[in-house]
Amino acid sequence: MVSISGVRGRVGEGLNPFEVVKFVSAFAEFCGRGKIMLGRDTRIHSLLISQLASGTLLAMGCDVIDVGICPTPTLQLAVEHSDASGGIMITASHNPAEWNGLKFISSDGTFLTPEQHKKFVELVENGNFNFAKWNLTGNYVQDRSFLDMHIEKIFKIDFVDFESIKARKFKVVVDCINGAGSEIVPRLLEKFGCEVIRLNCDGNGKFTHEPEPLPENLTELCEVVKQAKADFGIAVDPDADRLVLVTEEGEPFGEEYTIVQAVKIVLEKRSMLSDKNVVVNLSTTKAVDEVAKIYDAKVYRSPVGEINVVKKMKEVGAIIGGEGSGGVILPEVHYGRDSLVGIALILQNLVEFGGKISEFKKTLPKFEIYKTKVGIEGIKPDEILEKVIEIYKGAEINTDDGIRVDFGDKWIHLRKSNTEPVLRVIAEAKDREEAKELVQNLIAKIGLR
Repeated sequence: MVSISGVRGRVGEGLNPFEVVKFVSAFAEFCGRGKIMLGRDTRIHSLLISQLASGTLLAMGCDVIDVGICPTPTLQLAVEHSDASGGIMITASHNPAEWNGLKFISSDGTFLTPEQHKKFVELVENGNFNFAKWNLTGNYVQDRSFLDMHIEKIFKIDFVDFESIKARKFKVVVDCINGAGSEIVPRLLEKFGCEVIRLNCDGNGKFTHEPEPLPENLTELCEVVKQAKADFGIAVDPDADRLVLVTEEGEPFGEEYTIVQAVKIVLEKRSMLSDKNVVVNLSTTKAVDEVAKIYDAKVYRSPVGEINVVKKMKEVGAIIGGEGSGGVILPEVHYGRDSLVGIALILQNLVEFGGKISEFKKTLPKFEIYKTKVGIEGIKPDEILEKVIEIYKGAEINTDDGIRVDFGDKWIHLRKSNTEPVLRVIAEAKDREEAKELVQNLIAKIGLR
């Protein structure tokens, strides 16, 4: 899989050492052979790939700063606040354990734009790489200081009241799936004065459940939250850019509502601004729009993919943005999805609300979303999308990223995934069964299973 979300594949199959060397060499060319920062998640093959990438960069004449195990947003911050020409994060994010990948970061700490990605892929396809002579290879150093820098940046969010949060003494269960957030996420919570119960925070890369933080994969977290009588639970994905919450009742808060709560607190704290713009992707809940109305804010939508959201945020000067998969982007920290930012915002929301997280959820607009995916083997996705346009002709249709069709308080979105070889089909309505029916009816009409 090659997309604006980077490169991903099954290790030893699609993603092999030759592919790693090819893509990393091209990125060195793309960056002008400058200084490159390197980070990785904890997958059992991430160190191997990191060593391959490091050696390739040195052979291309690049200096390498190895940040080691860290969340993707930590590496983004490290690149932004350095003189590096770019960064490479070794991770397959939420994909299963047999997958790994490379996320490429530009010198400003964001992922490659569609235009940059196109230029990069052309370099990959050209493949004529000139490796450095023996006396011109790069230098290698390790630097683990950026986890501390990331935490410090969170504590500089001006409207987050550290003392009030600390006084609340939250009890929180944290499931980091033994991934890149295993050290930094509990540390952040402890700095906020929380009592932290660690679940799968060994950082050994052994996933104890499927890594995508969906409700069906978080049953253990839900049970421990109830047993411990915790205030809430937290789950992050293996590279800790996505945040998912669990209520004190052991029920999912809803991955879509991570961004909803973030939008609420930021718009509340920035209510005096004349321009209050929000950006989310086309697959994100309409609850964001309902919250924005309260604060007279405007919502813009972008294609799915972090860099697409970031690009639109910069274009319209958004003060908050993100994706419904649990990704929060707060520009005053940096232009990247960041679970640590999301944690700070939910803590602030709960302190100001004063009650339980389940009660807080009831104050937010209620929508139900239903998501599924269909393998694309043996089908032509573009032809499927054309069929959808024909089925819904006359309706409100957006074709910026696949097909999104709106019907008042309901919508359905079908698109090719950036991270898996599948078509994603997502619908939302006031009732979950209604959303599910929208998806099932569409799948039946276009002949998919």
